[in-house]
Amino acid sequence: MIEVYCIEDDGNIAQLVKRRLEQKCCRVTVFPTVSQAMGALEGHVPSVVLIDWNMPDGRGDAVCRWIRARWKDLPIIFLTVRNDPGDIVSGFREGADDYVTKPFDLDVLYSRILALLRRAGDGAKEYLSCDGIMLDRRRTLVTLDGEEVPLSPSEYALLFLLMKNKGRTVPRETILRHIWDDNGNFVNDNTLTVTMKRLREKLRQPGCIKTVRSIGYRMEDTL
Repeated sequence: MIEVYCIEDDGNIAQLVKRRLEQKCCRVTVFPTVSQAMGALEGHVPSVVLIDWNMPDGRGDAVCRWIRARWKDLPIIFLTVRNDPGDIVSGFREGADDYVTKPFDLDVLYSRILALLRRAGDGAKEYLSCDGIMLDRRRTLVTLDGEEVPLSPSEYALLFLLMKNKGRTVPRETILRHIWDDNGNFVNDNTLTVTMKRLREKLRQPGCIKTVRSIGYRMEDTL
């Protein structure tokens, strides 16, 4: 399912976009302020972001620049009444992938979203998140509250497996098989325990990584 964050302070437009895109099997979350949108993005990355230029607590180009500094490949579409060539150029210069001016046809907007995702990829699949932890699959990069966290290959693989299965308990046997046995490396159960201990230390003992006693581990949002 395509997950859309719509940063739009006009309630009528926001609800029209939400209603039509959800008819197309998208999941749409509307944010009437920049601060709310930024807070949500810090905890979870959607497939695509729609941004209005004029917001009550900020400008769309600043939001676009803020997103690009953190998520290089997250698809962004401006959705705005501002159709001056200078504004359009500025929007692309700040990192937007597309620029749609109001009024617009909702089916055309949906088609543009599909086209953009075909080219750039789905942000929700490329960027995995849980609380303040972000994993960038393309760059094999992990950040905590915006700061890069250097991980060993096994620590990264463990985090990726848990984040990919967020909300589900992953048995220890499954983790051992996927991370070590698939590479032909024989390890004992203590290897996983030690790797998890180091991972938790590097991530400052995150509450989102749960130990399921005698079974395995589960990652889930707590914030």
